[in-house]
Amino acid sequence: MAMWDLEAGVRVRRFKGHQSFVNSCDVSDGPTMICSGSDDGTVRLWDSRRRHCVKTLNNKYQVTAVCFNEKADNIMSGGIDNHIKMWDLKHGEVSLEMKGHCDTITCLSLSPDGNFVLSNSMDNTVRMWDVRPFAPANRCLKAFVGAQHNFEKNLIRCCWSPQGTKIVSGSSDRMVYVWDTSSRKLLYKLPGHTGSVNDVDCHPTQPILMTASSDKSLYMGELK
Repeated sequence: MAMWDLEAGVRVRRFKGHQSFVNSCDVSDGPTMICSGSDDGTVRLWDSRRRHCVKTLNNKYQVTAVCFNEKADNIMSGGIDNHIKMWDLKHGEVSLEMKGHCDTITCLSLSPDGNFVLSNSMDNTVRMWDVRPFAPANRCLKAFVGAQHNFEKNLIRCCWSPQGTKIVSGSSDRMVYVWDTSSRKLLYKLPGHTGSVNDVDCHPTQPILMTASSDKSLYMGELK
């Protein structure tokens, strides 16, 4: 992995330790801590002030998505075993496992209030999970359908709007899907890209959406 200085546009640090492709990373709100997931079957925790990994969590299968919880004392991971695992960083073990997807998980995204996590999967569903400490056993609250995965097997991402009222996902059919979080209603199916839309992200304070595609282009637009 690498870290860049945004203003200078230069790389300031490289993080070495994974033995295969790094598929996902996330930064804590600090932001001093970084987590990463790799095809080497590990989830790693990094301190941005150091060059070396500070903790390694060993998973049985390849890890394709990671994110911190709100307090950054747990890391959530997803992979080719179709399950979402919550890792307790203090004890270095899985404290919670959420099942429901039936294919590889390609993205995990924590809600703005820290109470829910969004997951995208190659089973062509985007799901919303309750990650609060004393939530009911069935933590899968909603499933959003429409966004597609295809033979390319890209790790397609999803995200929340700044207030958490909308959910956005890329799709292999070259569209960007936007749903209402409460009703699950599909609000927009946005065209424009000529290749799979692999990544989406919302501005933290403004109603602005950015998308990235296999067509080698980035689009930015207003999300009303």
